[in-house]
Amino acid sequence: MSELSDLPRPSRRGRLLRVGAAVAVLLALAGYLVVQYVSGGPGAPRCVAGAGGGQGATFRMSPEQARNAATITAVGLAQGMPERAVTIALATALQESGLRNLDHGDRDSLGLFQQRPSMGWGSAEQIMDPVYAAGKFYQHLAEVPGYSRLPLTVAAQKVQRSGFPQAYAKHEPDAVVLTAALTGRQAASLTCTVAENVRPGDPAEVRQDLTKAFGEGVVPARQPAGAGKDVAVPVRVTESAAAAGTGLEQRGWSLAHWAVAQAEALHIARVGYAGRVWSADDSARGWTAASADASASPGPGTAVGAPADGTQEVRITLAP
Repeated sequence: MSELSDLPRPSRRGRLLRVGAAVAVLLALAGYLVVQYVSGGPGAPRCVAGAGGGQGATFRMSPEQARNAATITAVGLAQGMPERAVTIALATALQESGLRNLDHGDRDSLGLFQQRPSMGWGSAEQIMDPVYAAGKFYQHLAEVPGYSRLPLTVAAQKVQRSGFPQAYAKHEPDAVVLTAALTGRQAASLTCTVAENVRPGDPAEVRQDLTKAFGEGVVPARQPAGAGKDVAVPVRVTESAAAAGTGLEQRGWSLAHWAVAQAEALHIARVGYAGRVWSADDSARGWTAASADASASPGPGTAVGAPADGTQEVRITLAP
């Protein structure tokens, strides 16, 4: 008998334990990589909705997710849908796509809500437009009798006809946080840290996207002479906003939060409203108090200023 044969052999139970531990490590690593892929990795641009600071729940997301969530909310407000409808839409998109505009899915499913061209939701090109996709979702939701009184998962399922009807419920808490921020009900509650602006922003593009999301008349087609890189958005309670229960200040914060959510894509350097300012250069601080001098003399690079007629406005300043 060799010396090796005299050595104690590892037990079957020990081998199984080691294999189990290795599998657990691999699963944990896979989960970490998935989270990093969705969020963009450590140190990547990110957005946070909610009060935070121990004052309430928060929801962390990538800038892409924030853009899509803000678009879904804006379309709901433009259509006069109540906050409950926005929450249902956001929870549905969280389940269906993780708030990402996917160009693939089960069979021919596409987009934020995984809508299917073959089932009459529109063409593939239309469904891949977040504004169109959100509008179609709200259109079908509005046709559900008493949807606002139904459990969220029931209301969502009546629109989606999913094979997993209970899946929407788990996203309701996050959707509630997003709704409070993006409808403007919770002031200064959405902030993003963004990468350095690598090219100038285009005021015409900002006005176009605002109009597409919030509807005609949200912003003047032309800015005053000398506005430069500023886009001044007058805060008005439109008929649709009033129908959704949105007051003047809440309306302003919904517009301001939309601008912050679009900051990376539209190369927005600064957003100001109601004496508060968000700056891409200092985005880690979130919303801060605007200086008295900046509030008194709005201009390129300033935060916010109250117009002479006493109305409110959101001031969006683009990267030079």
